[in-house]
Amino acid sequence: MSVIQINNLTINHKKDLHPLLLDFSFTLNEGERAVIISEEGNGKSTLLKLIYDASLVSDYVEYTGEILTQGSILAYLPQEFPAGKKDSSVYEYCLDTPAFLEQTPKELAALASSLWLPGDFFYSDQPAGTLSGGEKVKLQIALLCMMQPDAFLLDEPSNDIDIETLEWLENFLNTCGKSVLYVSHDETLIERTANVIIHLEQVRRKTLPRTTVVHMPYREYMRSRQEAFCRQEQLAANERREYQKQMERFRRIEQKVESMQAGISRQDPHDGRLLKKKMKAVKSQERRFEKDRENMTEAPDMEQAIFVKICPQNRLPAGKTVLDFTCDRLTVSDRVLAGNIALRVTGAEKICIIGRNGIGKTTLLKQIAALLLPRPDLKVSYMPQDYADLLPEDLTPVEYLMRTGDKDEITTIRTYLGSMHYTADEMSHRTGELSGGQKAKLLFLKMSLEGANCLILDEPTRNFSPLSGPVIRQVLQEFPGAIISISHDRKYIREVCTKVYRLTENGLLPVPRPEI
Repeated sequence: MSVIQINNLTINHKKDLHPLLLDFSFTLNEGERAVIISEEGNGKSTLLKLIYDASLVSDYVEYTGEILTQGSILAYLPQEFPAGKKDSSVYEYCLDTPAFLEQTPKELAALASSLWLPGDFFYSDQPAGTLSGGEKVKLQIALLCMMQPDAFLLDEPSNDIDIETLEWLENFLNTCGKSVLYVSHDETLIERTANVIIHLEQVRRKTLPRTTVVHMPYREYMRSRQEAFCRQEQLAANERREYQKQMERFRRIEQKVESMQAGISRQDPHDGRLLKKKMKAVKSQERRFEKDRENMTEAPDMEQAIFVKICPQNRLPAGKTVLDFTCDRLTVSDRVLAGNIALRVTGAEKICIIGRNGIGKTTLLKQIAALLLPRPDLKVSYMPQDYADLLPEDLTPVEYLMRTGDKDEITTIRTYLGSMHYTADEMSHRTGELSGGQKAKLLFLKMSLEGANCLILDEPTRNFSPLSGPVIRQVLQEFPGAIISISHDRKYIREVCTKVYRLTENGLLPVPRPEI
C-alpha cells in the first residue's frame, strides 16, 4: 500500500529558473525506508518540505506535477530548530504537540531514558534554544513518535546526535514499522537502514537534473552504479578508438581517389567515369560513418566528487608539542559539565573527542581554539559547529576568500570554488543564502588557502553528502599536520583519527578503536 505518491514532479527555482527536479515520479510504500542523497544544494531539503507542506518552499521555488499523500499522517523533522521556539521552555515546546498531553509521566520517563536524556527532561524549564544540537534533535524526534504518524519525513535526523543516539535512531528506523523518507549525510546510518535510494544529480555542468530510484541497499547501489559507469566509459572509449581507425583508413582511400582524379587525362573519359563512380561510393561511406558516429555509446555523464587539498606551509616536527591542555572545571553559565580534563597533542596526531550530547564537547573545543589560534609557532584553522561564527552573511564566497582582490587571485579563487561544485551564480550569492554543505566547502577552501598545519574541527563532515564525504575523509587522513576534532561520524573516526577520547563528567577517557 502506498503512503506517498509523486507523479511527474518538476521543481524550478524562481530566481534563476534553474531546475532542481525534472519529471520525477516515485511511490513510498508502507514500511519502506527511503533515503534521498545528492551533492550539496541539489534540492534534498526542498523536496522533503514540498511533500510535507508546499507553503514552506513557495517563496523560492515553483512546481508542477502531483504529490498525493493518500490521507496519511506525516511527521516532519526540519533541518533547523524552529527559530520562534528558542525562548520557549522545553515543557512549553512540548505542549505545542497535542499528543504530548496523552502520554503518562512513566511513558515520558521511559522515552527520555531511551534517548539518554534525564527522566524529567520533557518537563524542564530550560529554554529550548539553549539545548545542545543533539538534544534539540532528540526532543523533536520524541514528539514525532508521540504523533503515531503513517510516515516520517526526516531532514538530517543524524545531525549533532551522539553515537549512542545514532545507534538508537538506527534501531528505531529499522523497527518502527512506519514508512520513512529521510535525508542524511551519515553513510553508516544509510548503509544500516535504507532499503530504497533516491539519488538526485545535476549533470551537464549542473544544468540538467537527473533522478535515480532503486530498491537496494546503499553499498550495493554505489557499487553497481560505479561498475555501470565504468562499463559505459570503456565501451564508449573502445567505439571511439575503432571509429578513429576506420576514419583514418577512409581518409587514405579518399585522398588516393582524389589524387587519381587530379592526374587523369581528359582524353580518357572511361577511367574518369570509373573514378567518379568510386568517389561517389567513398562519399556514401563517409555518410554511413557519420551516422554510425551519432549512434555510438556516449561517455557517461555523472556528477563528479568535489576536489580539495590542504597543504601546510610549514610541516610540524614529529615531537613538537601542539597542545598541553588542562582544565579543572568545564562550565556553561553556572553549570559544571565536566572536570579534571587533560589533553596533550604532539606532532601530526589526529585526535577525535566523542561523548554524549550536552557534555560540553563544543565548549571544550572553543577553549582549545582560543588557546591555539594566537600561537605564533603554529598556523591554525578553526571550523566551528555554527558556521555563522566565521562566515559574514553579507559577503559572497569570492569576497570571503580573497585577500588582495587582484584579478589573478579572483581567477584562482573561482577555479577553486568550481572544483567544489560552485556554479558561477552561487559564487555571487551571499554566504547567508548558501546551504550548510556549501558553507562547509567554503570553510575547507579557506583552510586550504591558509596553509594551516593544525586544524580544529567541530563536526567537520556533518554537512557533506555521502558522495563528498569520502573525499573529505581522505583529505583529512592525508593531511600532514595535527587535527583536534569533535565528531559522531563513525567512518571519519575509524578512517582519519589516530586517537579517540570520550568526554565524561570525570574528564577525557581514551577509547579503544574497536569500540567505534
